[in-house]
This record gives sequence, structure tokens and C-alpha cells, in this order.
Amino acid sequence: MKTVMGIINLQEENSLIREMTDRRAVESMPFAGRYRLIDFTLSSMVNSGITNVGVMLPDKPRSVLDHLRSGKDWDLARRHDGLFYLPAPQQESTTRKGDLKNFYHNLDFFEHSTQKYVLLTSGSFVYNVDFSQLLRFHQNTSADITMVYHTVSEETTGKNVVIETAENGLVTDIAEKPAVYDGSQVSMNVYLMEKRIFVEMVRYTYEHGGQDLLMDGIIRRASEYNIYACEHDGYVAHVDSTAAYYKSNMDILEPEVWEELFMGENSIYTKVKDEVPVQYKETAEVKNSLIANGCVVRGEVENSILFRGVKVGKDVKIKNSIIMQKCDIQDGSLIENVICDKNVVITKEKWLKGAQNYPLIVTKNVVI
Repeated sequence: MKTVMGIINLQEENSLIREMTDRRAVESMPFAGRYRLIDFTLSSMVNSGITNVGVMLPDKPRSVLDHLRSGKDWDLARRHDGLFYLPAPQQESTTRKGDLKNFYHNLDFFEHSTQKYVLLTSGSFVYNVDFSQLLRFHQNTSADITMVYHTVSEETTGKNVVIETAENGLVTDIAEKPAVYDGSQVSMNVYLMEKRIFVEMVRYTYEHGGQDLLMDGIIRRASEYNIYACEHDGYVAHVDSTAAYYKSNMDILEPEVWEELFMGENSIYTKVKDEVPVQYKETAEVKNSLIANGCVVRGEVENSILFRGVKVGKDVKIKNSIIMQKCDIQDGSLIENVICDKNVVITKEKWLKGAQNYPLIVTKNVVI
């Protein structure tokens, strides 16, 4: 995979998860107790042997920069290649929207790289993928573009790219749909192509009025390319809404999902923070939950995820909830079907309860 450069595009729509992305990018959302969403794509690239990774920064990049820093935790702080940040050009009210403009203004980064292929990905997916298999598939089929898809097992909504393929993987139809159903083949926003094809696509599409790389560069010009697709049959979650964020975190509590993502040959890396172990006091009772380092638990926690440094007081009951870093749940409180963002304080004997499929959200730094 030394011949492949990775690109993680963080220019994504966040309107369906706006409550938690007001000050952060979707890809820097805390996930599974100690990770961020971008960790899954970035770790998959590193585990596949990719050593040159460019991150297409969003409009609010601070949280991404703070998390990734030099890339040392992913072994990307290198003298040659390594981790690069590709900033978005300055926005003006009269200019075109969309991610294509950002690729166009960073074309010199691609043209000056030594790699032959470009692996274009999104940072809002949860998976653990070996991209070296994708490269072999791409070379064996002599495709212009190779994409990765998964077969959904339930109805989903959002920005879904649905494809149809022949038996040999040739893509016969590709379209963006607002809803998909059981058995649909949905793109994971992973595209592999030669650098020369990528550069030509970006330059031609942008200079002819295009705005979105996927829609204007790939879907609308699909007839001009030889596009193949290969299937990933492991766990996949696309975190593009509050409901999807909640469900995917709850999925992590399933042993088979946890083992596939975190206990296989390829690890998921994240920013290292040294914390003391969890303190379970005499009154603590924990069932089917994920508790991160630095937490102090005195109450009951069931089917929930607690991030680093959370304090759970006496007689507290937390169920089916996600409690992010440094939250303080004080004595006698009841929390069910709730997402608490960072640094939230729930004072004594408060009861918060959301719907089973649509949790109540408490935004960052709020005191209730």
C-alpha cells in the first residue's frame, strides 16, 4: 500500500446531528468511551500500510486538529509522507458551495505526491477495513474507480449512495437516495482510483461548474468511467444523524460488534490520555456497560457508555445512555435514554428521560 495515498474528506453535511456538532466536526464526535469517529477510517488506513494521509479540514477544524495533532498516535509523524492537513479555501458569499472547491484548491498536494493511487474516504463511518484487499481487487479488475459497499439489513434514511452490480462487481447503476431498504447495496464513501484519474476528475468537473465531487464528479459522469465495487461484510455504521450516533454507540455493547472492531488483528488507535483506572465503590452496580478510565461510580449503570472522568453519585440510575467526558451525575438522579455532552452537571435528584429510539440530548457545559 506504499503506492496509495489516503484522503479523509471532512466536508460533510451535519444538519441531522446539529445539536452535538455546533462547535465540532461530525468526525471528531466522541465515540465508544474513548475514541473519535475519525479514528476508525484513519486506523484502517494505517493498518493497511498507508503512510501518506491528507485530511480535508472542515469549516470548524479546531476539534479535529486538537485530536489528531502531529499524527504520532497513528505512527504518522514521519520525516517523509505522514499526516497532512488540507485547509478549506476562504468562504465567500458569492462562491460555490460543496467539497469540490476544496479538492481543486489543493490539487498541488496530489500532483506532488509520489503515490500512484488515491484512496478517498469519509470520516463519519464506523468500521475496521483492510484496504489492501481493495487495492488487489482494483488491480485485478483494471477498474478506473473501485468503491466499497455494504448490504443494509434494515431501512435507513439520510444521504445514501445506492448501487447495483453485476456478478463480477461491475457497477451497473449508481444513484443517491434519501431512504434505502433491507438488502440494498449502499456505498461506504470509499473510492480508490489512480491519481491521474482523480486529478482529471476534480479539475474538469470544477472548471465546468461542478460543486460536489461525488454527485458531479462520479455519479453524473459514471458512464465515462469503468466502475467496480467490492463488498465489506463486516460491521458498518454511518453516523450522519443523532439517531445513528445513538444506535451505533449502543451497538458497541454487543459482544460480537466489539470483538470485530477492537479485538481483531487490526487495532483502532486514538489520542492517548493517561488516566487512573475506574473506581467502583461499594454501592456501584454495573451491567452490560462500557466504562472508560478515570470514572468514579457509586450508583447503578446499565446498558450505557461512560466516557473518561465521569462521576456517578449514590443512588443514581443510568440506563441506555451515553455520558461524555467529565460529566457529573449527582446523587439520586435518574438518567434514561439520554446523551449528555461533555462537562454536563446533573444536580441531585433530577430525572431525565428520552424516547427509546430518539434520546434526549443535553448539550455541552449545561447544568441541570
